[in-house]
Amino acid sequence: MATLIHTLADHSDDVNCCAFSSSCLATCSLDKTIRVYSLNNFTELPYSPLKGHTYAVHCCCFSASGRVLASCSTDGTTALWDARDGRRLAVLEQPRASPVRVCRFSPEATYLLSGAADGSVVLWNMQSLKPYRSGNVKGGSLVACAFSPNGNFFVTGSSSGDLTIWDDKMRCLYNEKAHDLGVTCCDISSHPVSDSENGFKYFRMASCGQDNRIKLWLILFSDFLGVELKYKCTLDGHCAPVLACAFSCDGQMIVSGSVDKCVIIYETSTGNTLHTLSQHTRYVTTCAFAPHCPLLATGSMDKTVHIWQLDLRQPCAGDTVENESKVAVEDWSEDDVSAWLCVQDLADFVGLFKMNNIDGKELLNLTKESLANELKIESLGQRSKVLQKIEELRMTMISVSAPVPDEFLCPITRELMNDPVIATDGYSYEREAMENWISNRRSSPMTNLPLHSLMLTPNRTLKMAISRWLETRQK
Repeated sequence: MATLIHTLADHSDDVNCCAFSSSCLATCSLDKTIRVYSLNNFTELPYSPLKGHTYAVHCCCFSASGRVLASCSTDGTTALWDARDGRRLAVLEQPRASPVRVCRFSPEATYLLSGAADGSVVLWNMQSLKPYRSGNVKGGSLVACAFSPNGNFFVTGSSSGDLTIWDDKMRCLYNEKAHDLGVTCCDISSHPVSDSENGFKYFRMASCGQDNRIKLWLILFSDFLGVELKYKCTLDGHCAPVLACAFSCDGQMIVSGSVDKCVIIYETSTGNTLHTLSQHTRYVTTCAFAPHCPLLATGSMDKTVHIWQLDLRQPCAGDTVENESKVAVEDWSEDDVSAWLCVQDLADFVGLFKMNNIDGKELLNLTKESLANELKIESLGQRSKVLQKIEELRMTMISVSAPVPDEFLCPITRELMNDPVIATDGYSYEREAMENWISNRRSSPMTNLPLHSLMLTPNRTLKMAISRWLETRQK
């Protein structure tokens, strides 16, 4: 399930790109600006918008640490910004001042790659801020690029339809005619695929193009075999050119956006369509998954960026145990609990839970006392986080047989409300979520219209209805 939880509508022209760090979302536009938002409540940061480009901004990306934001423009430059305060750190000028279409940091942010309309591609040394290597693709503009997770190679895509693989010394290793009418985007999954028969590891790559297609590839890169690019399959679903594609951080999903105004989320392993989202009113130009939370951002020529909350129960490891194998949580093994911890961003506790032989039944019986006294988790914050995730798991168990009535879900968090309140827009929200919302703005989360008052009134009738519903589910 993918739920639209917020829409950003601050740009005055087409949105060209969006990118996540662990704490922020950046967007850029034909309106010459880059805007940066906090992931806590999607408020725009005080230093945003970033201004400095004199023409359209085509692409933006964060370094791995999230401290540096890069943007590139028709003005022939790639700008570097401090993501903490918005200071412009440097302006990198493309050779021959050609319009820069795409930029990407290497995994360790040692280099920044910029690609331009004249086919030029430059690797910039991030310490010296000087060109380290440069090259050219033939017969088209460079419009797409992606680094391998280990940084040993990167791939570029051109408007002529070629995918080109380069090593970290900027040597061209392989070239493939991939999309007859031109490549528009490419991405490499951060999770390699093992080939048990030959003992090799492949990298998954997705590319999309003007031919309406998304193609999946396997890349083998080794010192003694060189580079091998294998076509795997084509994902059909769009009926118009596909402008953007991206892997989720765990590699289990691929998202795409198209001229047909739709966003499609696929399951990587099967190619099956998980969700089709059609809320944009013009071409979808960009899409990106957040690195550490189940969020997806999609941007469009309709000048908006939609933020989607993803229900990861279908593709993720912890829920695979429950949903696909039909194993009840009470019957989870210690390994199942470990998988669940990893999915919930609690991987640091895997060793501790294994040491204490925590299986599914033990997991559901954990309390704040047992976490403190038996498992010896000293941090109150960490104990609270674990307990919150366990409570969410219990609620999931309660609602497995029947969905939660939509009116019981907070419109902001899309979670079952515990303390519902009525705002002056007439809608009910979870108190904490709404208090956080109005601490930063005076508009309605549902209508975006101004709130005449910030008063919140307890919705006791709704709270009683939720309590009665929970009681019936527990019988």
